[in-house]
Amino acid sequence: MELLVVRHALPIRVEGVDGPADPALAPLGHRQAEALADWLAPAGPDSTGEAPITAIVVSPLRRALETAAPLAARLGLDPVVDDGVVEWDRHAPTYVPMEEMQAEDHPEWRAMVEGRWHDLGVDVLGFRDRVAAAFEAIVASHPGGRVVVVCHGGVINAWASHVLGLAEPVFFEPTYTGVTRVLASRTGHRMLASLNETGHLRGIGTYERSGGDPAAGSSPAATSPAGSAPAGPS
Repeated sequence: MELLVVRHALPIRVEGVDGPADPALAPLGHRQAEALADWLAPAGPDSTGEAPITAIVVSPLRRALETAAPLAARLGLDPVVDDGVVEWDRHAPTYVPMEEMQAEDHPEWRAMVEGRWHDLGVDVLGFRDRVAAAFEAIVASHPGGRVVVVCHGGVINAWASHVLGLAEPVFFEPTYTGVTRVLASRTGHRMLASLNETGHLRGIGTYERSGGDPAAGSSPAATSPAGSAPAGPS
């Protein structure tokens, strides 16, 4: 079976709320979600030349649900909400897009870059174990299927690093709506077929600041200081 693991589209910044931040998509994020649907489910029978998507699994956070919605509507599928693919920051009272954290040298950004996960209250190895178990359950539930999983940057890092057998659970920054493909055999073999595909974003863009102003350096993946670990959520 094939897993198409998708990072959610660009969300808005949320601060100063009473309770966990659960941001909606920004205007660009909605365009990214539509572009994803156009790419994975274009109009016309068999127009992709690929096997049909048989299920959509989604994190319970709003930014993931809104990203999955256009694709689900196009395919006539009801997304299945799975707590196992939720991000580690689900209870945080703020949400700041990674690009803005980087531009502001935000303390949380610096902690992630330097690998100080304990300062953020994150057990990254335990998180990876939880994510891997969730994906293995998805694989077991959809034998022979082609399943889209809409989730988060940290989740994608955790699953990809597990499949690759990497010691470091967080090793790259996925692009908004970037697609990572994993092939899973009935014998238990898992293979990373692609990492962070972004062809559907040509002419749309990967990031813009709140208010619609394009951000400088809105490349598919933000860079980290030399010799440091790249950041991966959210």
